[in-house]
Amino acid sequence: MNPTPLFTKTFDFVTWLLPLTNHFPRSQRFIVTKRLLDAALDFQECVLEANTARMPARLEKLNEADAALDKVRIYLRLALKWQWINSGQYQHAAAMVTEIGRLLGGWQRISRQSAVSDQAA
Repeated sequence: MNPTPLFTKTFDFVTWLLPLTNHFPRSQRFIVTKRLLDAALDFQECVLEANTARMPARLEKLNEADAALDKVRIYLRLALKWQWINSGQYQHAAAMVTEIGRLLGGWQRISRQSAVSDQAA
């Protein structure tokens, strides 16, 4: 089985993000840093679970993944505001998250269309 671009991009993002958070302030490791990593890993898990789920559970998992990705965006913005990451790191992360979001949105759209056509049949 060849991994889809969404799985590959998500894996690349998580492997880039994990070492980056080691440089966040120690005082925030179990607060904001944990929330950021949890959101990123929750996203990855939801995508993996959606891949094996059938409708309507697939749409539910994709929506959960979308919510987790929104959390990642918020925590990255906070990390930039608090200067835990520099603007170049933020731009790189934002580009990766935008691409992941685009791929997720396409999968959601196709899944919704499939669910509608299955109901009509």
